[in-house]
Amino acid sequence: MLGSPRSLVAAGDKADACAPSAPKSWGWSRRAAGLAAPLLLLLIPSTAMAQGDAPKIDSGDTAWLLVSTALVMLMTPGLALFYGGMVRAKNVLNTLMQSFIALSVVTVLWIVCGYSLAFAKGSPILGGLQWLGLRGVGQEPYAFYGATVPHELFMAYQLMFAIITPALISGAIADRMKFGSYLLFVTIWSLVVYTPMAHMVWGEGGFLRDLGALDFAGGTVVHITSGVSALVLAIMLGKRKAGFAEDMRPHSLPMTLIGTGLLWFGWFGFNGGSAIGSNGLAASAFVVTHIAAAVAGGVWVAIEWIAYKRPTALGLATGAVAGLVAITPASGFVGPMAAVAIGAGVAVISFFAIRLKSVLKYDDALDVFGVHGVGGAWGALATGIFASKAINPLGADGLLAGGGFALIGKQLAGIGVAIAVAAVGTVLIGLLVKAVLGLRVTGDEEDAGLDLTQHGESGYAGASTGSESPAVVAGMHG
Repeated sequence: MLGSPRSLVAAGDKADACAPSAPKSWGWSRRAAGLAAPLLLLLIPSTAMAQGDAPKIDSGDTAWLLVSTALVMLMTPGLALFYGGMVRAKNVLNTLMQSFIALSVVTVLWIVCGYSLAFAKGSPILGGLQWLGLRGVGQEPYAFYGATVPHELFMAYQLMFAIITPALISGAIADRMKFGSYLLFVTIWSLVVYTPMAHMVWGEGGFLRDLGALDFAGGTVVHITSGVSALVLAIMLGKRKAGFAEDMRPHSLPMTLIGTGLLWFGWFGFNGGSAIGSNGLAASAFVVTHIAAAVAGGVWVAIEWIAYKRPTALGLATGAVAGLVAITPASGFVGPMAAVAIGAGVAVISFFAIRLKSVLKYDDALDVFGVHGVGGAWGALATGIFASKAINPLGADGLLAGGGFALIGKQLAGIGVAIAVAAVGTVLIGLLVKAVLGLRVTGDEEDAGLDLTQHGESGYAGASTGSESPAVVAGMHG
């Protein structure tokens, strides 16, 4: 660090005393220089003196988090297309609406109280009330969450996570839940399940954070909670009704593949943005995110090719999303080869988890539990195996990095808490919604389709709903 202006001026004066005398005509310039020197020296060391000052916004970090926030927002419309292509044509608008409505409802909840309950300093379980209505959440950084980005931007980034998480549940209850009941469920679930989990894992003073459980971008908070809740709610609703002549296959796989691409694209902000800075850690998370998705999609296709003799587009899409899910909690703590192992592992685990539907007789319509619940749990556990402080000094060493089983134990604790909070919370919320509004549409409404009966609209004017086709139950999501 440069010396103070005063010390530098004093050194200059001492040098002048030892120098040969100068002509009197130079006196004016020496006097001018003496007056200007303190001003110039105040400017020269300004950057160095800024070190150690209060948190200050960095334009690069802020720009990256702005982009990441937009990328994560895009994931919710991407999810809508991903799910929308997999349902029958008569339910496509209803399925799209279940994702899009979360953008409105959760945003309002988040600014009123959700952000404060999730991220304000409070108890180990839940945040305090000091940021209600975003009071005190402004343009200045809040150092605990990001010393170089506006606090308001960090809040907006976390909002996009809060939006997509309950929307993930909609895939399990497709084709049969009342829209009003779904809306009430999402509203309560966001406050009762999501905000406590977000606080425990990421919040200042949160129980699991202080315990040392690692979740870089949402394996427990987002994927396990939504996956487990999806399974519970699907069981509470019961199976979909399928007429003898009704085709239950996905009505538009091109739509699903477009949704997959948008999810994959947005996930770079989901994981890379969680570094809360434009830095090496963001780049590392970005790279391993892509690797895991690519490997999982390829392995899924290979499994299908061996088991069914044909690779499917739906299998590729499902595998890629499973890879993205699994790498999420580990993305800020593992390197490329670990990402390969995580991606390959989730393809095998989730593929066979989905096959259990036919054995256990539950109707998780679009395999939310198999992909997000099981995939998220594998990712959280894999973090305990592959995490390395060489990737992130603020993390911990997992089993293969010489850390022993300590981190695995903490990761199992995080998984257990997420399962318990999601399962108990969903049962209680589901029973409440059932008592107030009922959960399921009538049989006649289900036959006619939820687009018409819940919204008075049709996704494809004049198009067949698929009910005239012979029943084809085979297929991944049949």
